[in-house]
Amino acid sequence: MSEDRQILYQGDWLRLVRIGHWESCERVHGEGMAVIILAATPADEVLFVEQYRIPLGARTIEMPAGLVGDEQAEDSLLDAARRELIEETGWAPGRLDVLLVGPTSAGLTSERIAFVRASELERVGDGGGIDNERITVHAVPRRDAPAWLMRKRAEGYELDLKLWAGLWLLEHEPDGRPRACP
Repeated sequence: MSEDRQILYQGDWLRLVRIGHWESCERVHGEGMAVIILAATPADEVLFVEQYRIPLGARTIEMPAGLVGDEQAEDSLLDAARRELIEETGWAPGRLDVLLVGPTSAGLTSERIAFVRASELERVGDGGGIDNERITVHAVPRRDAPAWLMRKRAEGYELDLKLWAGLWLLEHEPDGRPRACP
């Protein structure tokens, strides 16, 4: 730890640090990495999850996501993506592809997120999350997804802005080429 790095607070999941004059937040587990899973069912329905988020004080619509290494230290991006997709939605991926990795909010946190595209899905359960997550799964036809999201926004839901990047990445490669088999 460098001299100019000071831990201001550490809880079970987050650490607040000061580096020089800058205060920021770090994840305590999993080296600060999370995954967001972009998934469409064989019927071409995009999988969204709805849950109450305490920091926002509101219900949100998101794509399935979770922390890497929150359950076991040797967790990989692909292990976490598979686990979270099954836990949250009840769908298991036959294939997972890491598309992009980058910061979530570079001025606030060192956390990085990986966009992982899941394909060849098979229904294996009900989903809904674990413990007290109380996740509601929504399978929305891809062509209707943007309009459905805007209706949810009008109903008062908070929408994760990564949803639009996820929808785009379901149909394109990161370099902009159309995806060969959406």
